[in-house]
Amino acid sequence: MRWTLKLVAAGLVLAALLAPPAHARPVHIVAYGDSMTAGWLVARKDAYPAQLQAALRKKGHDVAVVNAGINGGTTQDALLHFDEAIGPDTDIALIEFGTNDLRAHASIKSVRSRLAEIVRSLRARKIEVLVIGFASLKLGDVARAENVAYAEWKLPPGKYRARDNAHYNAQGYAIVVGRMLPQIEALIARVKAR
Repeated sequence: MRWTLKLVAAGLVLAALLAPPAHARPVHIVAYGDSMTAGWLVARKDAYPAQLQAALRKKGHDVAVVNAGINGGTTQDALLHFDEAIGPDTDIALIEFGTNDLRAHASIKSVRSRLAEIVRSLRARKIEVLVIGFASLKLGDVARAENVAYAEWKLPPGKYRARDNAHYNAQGYAIVVGRMLPQIEALIARVKAR
């Protein structure tokens, strides 16, 4: 009888050690960017944040991905709306801004400066960051200088585009999500290791 009680107690201890913590919560990811993030001309479910959440969950990750895209958004808009877009529970931020700045004739220097400010603000809050460059807007130097991850969205001209021939369609978003997945999984691992 005594051995049986000891075995049961040992089994309960082992089960408690192997069980996930009761306070575990999903990893919160915020996709913060312009219309490419918002998903201009595609259904919300086809924009990259929704596709990213589905792909990560399919791989067994407990995540919640928020689409904080701003149609027509610039780096200045990103700074103005930073606190409302990046909630206190954010673990990872995916930053994609700059194209609209250049269309409005802002200098690439000001784009890089504002992006660096955004990244520094995120890192000060212990948020993991992935900077995203789009087409000819190369932002790898900002990511390297701030020691954060970098991805570049580049698909063949005219392919995988929405009806405006500039933004991506659902298939285009699926391709860029597939390419970014390993980097985002690495960021999730870093969040969980804390």
